[in-house]
Amino acid sequence: MNVDKLAADVTGGDRRALARAITLVESAREDDQQDAARLLELALPRAGGAVRVGISGPPGVGKSTLIEALGCRLIEKGEKVAVLAIDPSSPTTGGSLLGDKTRMERLQASEHAFIRPSPSSGMLGGTAPRSRDALLLCEAAGFSVVLVETVGVGQSEIAIADLVDTVVLLLPPAGGDELQGQKRGLLERTDVIAINKADGERTADAERARADYQTAARLFLRSVPGCTVPVLTSSALEGRGIDALWDAVCAHRQALVDAGQLAVRRAAQAERALWLAIETALVAQLHAHP
Repeated sequence: MNVDKLAADVTGGDRRALARAITLVESAREDDQQDAARLLELALPRAGGAVRVGISGPPGVGKSTLIEALGCRLIEKGEKVAVLAIDPSSPTTGGSLLGDKTRMERLQASEHAFIRPSPSSGMLGGTAPRSRDALLLCEAAGFSVVLVETVGVGQSEIAIADLVDTVVLLLPPAGGDELQGQKRGLLERTDVIAINKADGERTADAERARADYQTAARLFLRSVPGCTVPVLTSSALEGRGIDALWDAVCAHRQALVDAGQLAVRRAAQAERALWLAIETALVAQLHAHP
């Protein structure tokens, strides 16, 4: 494989080359990993400029539908949008059981979008071990926004905060009791809450849920001094609340920048990723040479 050419194609914005590059960094083969290390070395100087957003929430809350609506809206605004859809993996093959690409047909049709479902390989936290590398490659390819959708399995989703700048938690239009349960750990690392599916007969329920969560969210402060977690309502089907959601994401990111926390957060994420890579490599060696 000509890794130098692949890196040049990726940084030139070739989406097919980007797909091949992500496949390479996801490979567990030793020779592929050597090529992947060289590829990342060449591509990383072009990375770091994107807005990184994690979209989490329970199954069935409408993450894929909202991501497509948000992605299409951002493209209308002139952004280039990459979506890393982290799916549950088959325990036997490690392959992806779901196919988020098939749920985002309108977004996928845009030449300014890139959608990549990746197996989570059973990793606690709902993000694939190589998701950070995939995200950096998307940035190197010129995508200005990277949206990471997680599998949606409760408290283990807090690991998404180690990958992105802003965590958006989608919740259904239900009562606030759920906040006191399995979502508390995630809320402590959440930056924006959106009550999704706020449409039709569920609109009133969504507004009540928003009020409940707004009261509770005042207890959860992020690392940005003085910033509470905003609680919004959204309807991906009707396209309502999408602009307000993005405004909240941008406001949070700007607050991070103003407080000098964005660089600090990303440096801490890079350090944790390094230790995870070392741990993963050691485990692989132990399995290969028991």
